[in-house]
Parts: sequence; C-alpha cells; structure tokens
Amino acid sequence: MAVHTIIIETPRLTLRRFIMDDLESLFALYGDPDVIKHIPDAPRNLEETKKELEWHMNGHPKFPELGLWATIHKGSGDFIGRCGLLPWSLDGQDEVEVAFALSKRYWGQGLATEAAQGIVQYAYETLKFHRLVCLIEEGNQASVNVAAKVGMSFERKGQDEIGPFLLYSLKL
Repeated sequence: MAVHTIIIETPRLTLRRFIMDDLESLFALYGDPDVIKHIPDAPRNLEETKKELEWHMNGHPKFPELGLWATIHKGSGDFIGRCGLLPWSLDGQDEVEVAFALSKRYWGQGLATEAAQGIVQYAYETLKFHRLVCLIEEGNQASVNVAAKVGMSFERKGQDEIGPFLLYSLKL
C-alpha cells in the first residue's frame, strides 16, 4: 500500500503528494481537451504525464514545499484533479502560482474554489508567503472567477515562454 502524504485538507477535498498509482488518473485528466484547453504546457501523452507526476511526487525539485498535488474527493475517494503551488520567475521577479485543474465531471460544484482557498490558507499560515498569483489564459472565465473568489484581483497582462496570460494577484 502506497503512503499518502497529505498536504491540505478541506471539507470536501484532500490534496496529497502524487504516487505512481495516480498515473492513469492524471493521464485521463490531461486526455480531456476541455480540461487542458487553458493549460498550454499540459502533458500530451503518457510519457510526458509520467515525467510530470515523477517531477512532483516529492514536491517541486527546487522548492519541495511547492508542487502539484493529487486532488482527491473525500466523498467518493476519486482522483479529481491536480492543484498546488508552482514557482515562476516573471520579469525577473519570483512568484508563486496557485494552480488548479479538475476533472470536468466535478466542475460547477465550487471544488476549484475550495481547493484554491485551502492552498491560499496553507501558503499563508504554513509557508508564510505574503503574495500569490494566478496565471490565467485570456478567455478562461472559470479560472478568473476562482481567482476572484479567493481574493485575487487583476494586476496586468503578461507573456512568458509558454505564451500570453492574465496575472491575478493577492497580497496576504
């Protein structure tokens, strides 16, 4: 039985480190074109998905307290997505992004907002961060709504190696 390192718990979700048993579920998540529509750097095949999963199994390699985490629905025990904190360097400034992607089956239930709220609380209370961001593709209104619900506001448009984005930020 694999050990599950829990990072965050919310009323309906558990965010934990990935384990290799999550590979098929993560691959299925990335196989949905609606889920990856606004994730330009999402893995496109099983090998890329495996590399991403391995990359985040023990936290982000450079910042082990950060990373993407398997997101589990407590009621069903289902793997429903991947959420977490990702480091970025934008225009020479280090930033930490609140990232979230859930299975389409779980959209519209407030779960992305619940995950993001849990992540913000964890970032502030446990990691002592004082600023968080969301990098959102233009046209991704659902993510804009989640960012707003956790207290973020539009800061500026930006561009990085992946492409253009809207930068939402929150000072804690």
